Amino acid sequence: MAASEPARAFMADPYDYGEARRIAGELRLAEPIAVTLVRRGYRTVKQAREFLDAADEHDPLDFAGMEEAVELALAHARRGGRITVHGDYDVDGVCSTSILVATLRALGARCDWLIPDRRGDGYGLTMGSVEELRRRRSELVVTVDCGIGSAPEVAALREGGSEVIVSDHHEPPADASELPGCPVIHPVVGGYPFSALCGAGVAHKLSLALRRAGGLDPEGRDELDLVALATVADMVPLIGENRRLVRQGLRLIRSSPRPGLRALMAVSRVQPESADESDLGFRLGPRVNAAGRMYRADAGVELMLSDDADRATAIAEELDRANSERRAVERRVADEADAARAALPPGQADAPALVLAGEGWHPGVVGIAASRLADRLWRPVVLLALEGDRARGSARGIPGFDLIAALDACSQRLERHGGHRAAAGLELRRENLEAFRGDFVAHAAGAIDPAELVRTERVDALVGVGRDGIGMDLAEQLERMAPFGQGNPDPRLIVPSARLRSVRPLGSDGRHSRFDLESGSGRAMGVAFGVGGDLAGREDEALDVSVRLEVDRWNGALQPRVVLRDLYPLPDPAGEGESPACAGGDCPAPAQTWWSRFDAELARAGEGFPAAL
Repeated sequence: MAASEPARAFMADPYDYGEARRIAGELRLAEPIAVTLVRRGYRTVKQAREFLDAADEHDPLDFAGMEEAVELALAHARRGGRITVHGDYDVDGVCSTSILVATLRALGARCDWLIPDRRGDGYGLTMGSVEELRRRRSELVVTVDCGIGSAPEVAALREGGSEVIVSDHHEPPADASELPGCPVIHPVVGGYPFSALCGAGVAHKLSLALRRAGGLDPEGRDELDLVALATVADMVPLIGENRRLVRQGLRLIRSSPRPGLRALMAVSRVQPESADESDLGFRLGPRVNAAGRMYRADAGVELMLSDDADRATAIAEELDRANSERRAVERRVADEADAARAALPPGQADAPALVLAGEGWHPGVVGIAASRLADRLWRPVVLLALEGDRARGSARGIPGFDLIAALDACSQRLERHGGHRAAAGLELRRENLEAFRGDFVAHAAGAIDPAELVRTERVDALVGVGRDGIGMDLAEQLERMAPFGQGNPDPRLIVPSARLRSVRPLGSDGRHSRFDLESGSGRAMGVAFGVGGDLAGREDEALDVSVRLEVDRWNGALQPRVVLRDLYPLPDPAGEGESPACAGGDCPAPAQTWWSRFDAELARAGEGFPAAL
């Protein structure tokens, strides 16, 4: 199968039906929701209730190094020493910086900030940053959302007379606990009970500890809007403590947004009172990111710290313009990346990983372009912007593939790299590009099982249309599982043996479609985004249909709506041709009785009754 056409399948994990029934009964949940919870590991009533309540909270002092960091920061604040918060140019770095600068200034500190330039400085704390911090004569440097892999730079700051606090959440190197002479606030290195905080989540915990020790409001609820924005935009898992942080942050955004966020929502056409996690991730986040990608990331910090509505509006409009330009540049890079892939020899074009490079590619958008390409081709992708003798870019992976391990395996070809399992940044000399390409692809070939190159949708539950299946009650109950995102995707529902009826264009340009979804005796309204006219050709075909179910609140009217995810043709009865189906190796049958019950539930769902895989 060509690299441009990844194989497709869906799978469903076996589960304990008794556990799901107990959860559904005691928590008064629709059965598909209880099944989804059990499949995702919440197998007891207590675990399910805690997940739905989203009340996890841990003490900031659970971080090793927190007390030392607070004592050091307060000492500098009280004696009037210059403190610089060193952040990063993405949403997480901007929000982290804004949180800590605001808290330190509230404590009376003489505090400024430094955000590196993506194009000129690169990611994180660099020797260029060290020189700038020395020029400013910063007596205390607090890193946020960076620094855990910057031992040489921290040592250089210390040698120059600055004290340092490192707060970060990125993958720590093996020697992270040996950062020279400074407290480290990191959820993994510091033994914090919840390891998946983003940089702003870590900065929030440091801020809380500073507030409590310095006599300020100990709750810090006024900064949860920024924590929520960063948590969603940085794509950390929306589980555990992150669920509480995002829920509380959204409440603040809906009720009393700061001037900067109010202005940003205005240019993004987001209504504050109905803002949700998708608005944070797809409307607000990209505009904050665009400043760092295209121009100056400190515009985002200025926006979040501004108390002046007019100034906030001017900055928000600047970010909106930057985002429009970012989109245009991204389209050009994506088109050129496609052309570069098409020019590769067949063996490389169909390899289990791709490394592409181009002159004039903007380093601020290669990460987005790599992400889209990896998702479309379903294989790890590295895109590199060539400039002079350097290549700088981003890598994006697929589930099951560890990018950090892959880049570590190629480290002899790289100048620097860092990030997470699924997303990373890297820099190398142009002369090492082909050697790096070979090493990276070879590592991927050894690390990726061919089955992992099949785009496999992990479905949560199987439902019918009508009654207790696809309908308003289930749609409203599903909202209890929000916020949705990385680590907690909105439930993936399969409607079996369904048909699309009355397919018609949606939107002025016809890029989208609306349809009626029919299964058994029930019908539901549905929409499909970005499909153009392709959906009309599938009308009346027998399909297993993967959907998302949501409450449509358009113009104040409430109704259930399904959003199309994917279509799986039913197998040809004559056995001719291929049809996407359940990934056999990933759907083990624990016993024949399991399959008997499964067949019975399929029949129920086809009649429009509630059912779950």
